[in-house]
Amino acid sequence: MGEGPMKATGAEAAAGASEVGAQASAAGANAAAREMRGRARRTGSASRTRSIAFVGLTIAIMGVSAWVSVPLGPVLLTLQMFAISFAILVLSPRECMVAITGYVLLGTLGLPLFSGMRGGIGMLLGPTGGYLWGYLLGVGAALALRAALARMAGTRAFAVDLCACLVFIAVSYLCGCVQYAAVVGVDLAAAFAVTIAPFAIPDVMKAVAAVVCARAVKRALPRR
Repeated sequence: MGEGPMKATGAEAAAGASEVGAQASAAGANAAAREMRGRARRTGSASRTRSIAFVGLTIAIMGVSAWVSVPLGPVLLTLQMFAISFAILVLSPRECMVAITGYVLLGTLGLPLFSGMRGGIGMLLGPTGGYLWGYLLGVGAALALRAALARMAGTRAFAVDLCACLVFIAVSYLCGCVQYAAVVGVDLAAAFAVTIAPFAIPDVMKAVAAVVCARAVKRALPRR
């Protein structure tokens, strides 16, 4: 007669222990999930901070590169093509677009970020302002082409990076030439002689240098 109650008591104890164990497991799982979410938030915050720093540094480099200039007629030969090509290859597409947009916007607002340490809306509307619009369009075109070629080739080889930089330069040239012709009142052949012909070879050399430097930097830095 006493054996039945003892068995019942043992079963209840086992059930209670199982329930306690389940609760402990659930608590442990919740704690682990909270820890993972916390790590994800910290990682995301650190990544955003690093991204903002990269964008700010790139804008500064673009501005400084515009100050290093050699006058070749009404258009100045600067290091901007190198700096922007380098940004296309090193930054993520989003970071690169934010950087070039921020550069043009800050310069338009009056900061001396453009060639000759100039700034203001007049630069965008002037004879050489087409280059600035061209930077925005050229970066977008270069990033799109680079992504497409990388998917087709399965890798981002030297030729892919160089093609992207050359497309950026070509779009910038086109915009610069068209606006110069419209503002100055000359035909496209005369604008070509002023805005493209003197710069083509130096800018191709800058593109090659940008690809070499970017690939060296990316090999030296940890993958993001």
